[in-house]
Amino acid sequence: MRVITGSARGRKLKTPLNDDVRPTADSVKEAIFNIIRSDVEGRRVLDLFAGTGQLGIEALSRGAAEAVFVDNSLNSLKLVKENLSLCGFQANVVRSDAVSYLKTCGKFDVIFIDPPYDSDLYESVLETINLIDILNEGGIIIAEARRERALPLMTSPYKFLKEYRYGKVKICTYTRESE
Repeated sequence: MRVITGSARGRKLKTPLNDDVRPTADSVKEAIFNIIRSDVEGRRVLDLFAGTGQLGIEALSRGAAEAVFVDNSLNSLKLVKENLSLCGFQANVVRSDAVSYLKTCGKFDVIFIDPPYDSDLYESVLETINLIDILNEGGIIIAEARRERALPLMTSPYKFLKEYRYGKVKICTYTRESE
């Protein structure tokens, strides 16, 4: 698991020693950043269910102004901090459950959602984002899930954009439209 491009390009990130965390495959990570392209530079990014922190770290490497890493696991947060240090980045690392954090976090431009695949967290997280409205206009939400999993639609001003499939994984994108 490496940083693909940007200021930390090629840096090898630490991975978990157990199966509690399922890091995004490098090929899927590269596809995600091809989807969002220039929507990262200078933006505020939320890496929800951070795990190893690789999505937020990739965003920082590509010029994100700020990244916040949220996870409920102390082991994951330790790993995120180690990986940030390896890349020479500083960021806000928060121990919290996702929904509680979303209720108090402020606005973001890019939100990565990658909870445990078999959880019901997709619905509660997307519903909370929709209700509280934490995505800036024109921002993007990237949700990673099992290919066969149906993810919920969001209501106005949020809009489903597109679904991409990569082997057993799918990426669903959402945006917040102008009112």
